[in-house]
Amino acid sequence: MTPLDRSVRGWLDHLRVERGASDNTLRAYTRDLGRYRSYLAARGVDDPAAVSERHVTDFLATLREGDAGHPPLAPSSAARTLVAVRGLHRFLALEGDAADDPARTVPPPRPPSRLPKAIPVDAVERLLLAASLGDTPESLRDRALLELLYGAGARISEAVGLDVDDLDLPGRELPDGGPAERTPGAAVRLMGKGGKERIVPVGRYAVEALTAYLVRARPVLGASGRAGPAVFLGRRGARLSRQSAWAVVQRAAGRAGLAEHVSPHTLRHSFATHLLDGGADVRVVQELLGHASVTTTQLYTMVSAHRLREVYAGAHPRAR
Repeated sequence: MTPLDRSVRGWLDHLRVERGASDNTLRAYTRDLGRYRSYLAARGVDDPAAVSERHVTDFLATLREGDAGHPPLAPSSAARTLVAVRGLHRFLALEGDAADDPARTVPPPRPPSRLPKAIPVDAVERLLLAASLGDTPESLRDRALLELLYGAGARISEAVGLDVDDLDLPGRELPDGGPAERTPGAAVRLMGKGGKERIVPVGRYAVEALTAYLVRARPVLGASGRAGPAVFLGRRGARLSRQSAWAVVQRAAGRAGLAEHVSPHTLRHSFATHLLDGGADVRVVQELLGHASVTTTQLYTMVSAHRLREVYAGAHPRAR
């Protein structure tokens, strides 16, 4: 193992133990830094102390241009890889394992400004109906999953990571530290990025779909005994994977005839946009989404402002 290999392992261990990084984050950083290490090794660099700013700059250029083994990366993907590289070198400098931080002044590529994509309320309703065609255990599960993604604004990783004890439905209790943590009405406990917990209320439609699934479908899917505490199960009785959950959304979108590209995150965007269109305060939406900064949530206010301009242009006699 080279000094660079040991440094990468030390930083990933720090992220996992000290920072509580999620498994998905660790996998992404491991993959990104694996490419970085290969790039440096091809240039005879195996010690982080020998890395210069030029190495980091040229690596970023390689990400954008591609090479024999990799296609060019979009600005957002290249920026994410550079985040891993900069985090590694910053950690080594702070720990005293390197004299300076060669990545400190290397700016990430700036992705084009894009507003989050949401679909109209009627399109969401068609999507939810398309997910529940038939009365099979899978259709009940699919409807419950999509109702949760839209009704609670959950990330796909949060939804598939749910355990039964994370649901606070009528007649159920969340395992909490005392009465002060109780949430009136139905709610779900979601584990967000960095292990940050939040409790999000859910409405009647999601409650009905989840209850029908838990009572009528989950026992059938979990008959193999492999279910454990997971809420959403696959056909073999194990916890539903992220890939399978994506496929659920894609199948429902196809059946609903939605021309837009619909993903699990589309439902999260729609959740936030429809709340703001309905008059919700941006700080409340921030808490519901689990955003660390309100700046991220304010992207959705731009979506709503765009909607206001559309309405104005179509309704005011002097708008044109």
